[in-house]
Amino acid sequence: MRLATWNVNSVRSRQDRIVDWLQRSDVDVLAMQETKCKDAQFPYQRFTDIGYEVAHVGLSQWNGVAIASRVGLNDVQVGFEDQPGFSKDPEIDPAQEARAIGATCDGVRVWSLYVPNGRELADPHYTYKLEWLAALKADAQAWVTADPLAQIALVGDWNIAPTDDDVWDPALFEGKTHTSQAERDAFAAFADAGFTEVTRQFTPEPRTYTYWDYTQLRFPKKQGLRIDMALTSPALAAGVTGASIDREERKGKGASDHAPVIVDIG
Repeated sequence: MRLATWNVNSVRSRQDRIVDWLQRSDVDVLAMQETKCKDAQFPYQRFTDIGYEVAHVGLSQWNGVAIASRVGLNDVQVGFEDQPGFSKDPEIDPAQEARAIGATCDGVRVWSLYVPNGRELADPHYTYKLEWLAALKADAQAWVTADPLAQIALVGDWNIAPTDDDVWDPALFEGKTHTSQAERDAFAAFADAGFTEVTRQFTPEPRTYTYWDYTQLRFPKKQGLRIDMALTSPALAAGVTGASIDREERKGKGASDHAPVIVDIG
C-alpha cells in the first residue's frame, strides 16, 4: 500500500491539483486535512471519477478532514472516542471540531488528523491542543493494548515541530507554539504508547520540511517546518519500506502551503 497525508488548504480550491497528483503518484490512500468545506460542498465526484471512495467530515470553512481510498474504505469513524471539543467562550459548552476521521483501508486503520494549532502559549486554544493530543494518545494506546497486531496509521498535520531540526530557525519560534516543550512532550508520548514516526528515517537530510508559509518567500528560501508526519503502530511500522516528501507539489500557482508526505507499506 502507498499511503499519503496532505494538508490541502482548501480541497475545493485545489481539487484539480489533488486529482492530478493522485493520478501521477500511484497513492492508494490519501488522508487530507484542512479541507475547509462542509460535507455537502466536498467535490466527491472528482475522486470517484478516478476510482477513489471518500469519507469526509467538515463543519464550516475551517478545519475539515478526509480520507480517499482506492483499496477499500470501511468502518468510517468521525472523531476518536475521547476527542475533546473547544469553545473560546467559557459560558458555551465545547463543541467537537472536524479534526479527525478514521477508516479501514486494505486492513490498515488510517486516521486523518488535523491537530489544533494552539495559536499562542497563553491562548485557551493551546490548552485545548495539549488536551486533544493527550486524549488521542490515550485512545491510541488503548487500541494497541487491545490488539497488539493492529495496523494503525496516525497521519496528518500535527502542528508540532518535534525537534529543532524540524524548524528552519528555532530561535525565531522561541516562546511560540509548535516548538514549546509541552507540545514536544505531547508528541513524544506517542512513542511511549508504542507508535513510531516513520518518515524521518527515510528523509533524514537537513532542512527537510513539509510546510512553508506563503509570506516572506519562505519556500524559495527553504525556511520551513516539518509538521506533517505519519505515526504507526508496532505491527504496521514493521512493514514500512519507505517514505518521501513531494516538495514539488509546493511549487507553482495555486499550491497548498504544505507538501504531501508519502509512506510505502510492504
